[in-house]
Amino acid sequence: MVVTVSLVALFGLVLFFLLRSRSLGPGAAFTAAGFGFFLASTGAAKPINQLTQSLIETVSNL
Repeated sequence: MVVTVSLVALFGLVLFFLLRSRSLGPGAAFTAAGFGFFLASTGAAKPINQLTQSLIETVSNL
């Protein structure tokens, strides 16, 4: 839950600055998609959350 809330805040902040600077490239599309999945918690959110959690655990174990 804590990771999800943090990622929503991070994606929201990044998306805000990308939209404000009018940078609408592939990075903005990925950010918007990630923000939408984490925020809406759709059926696809569980696998995305699991992938993100495993990536975070992998990075912290390095």
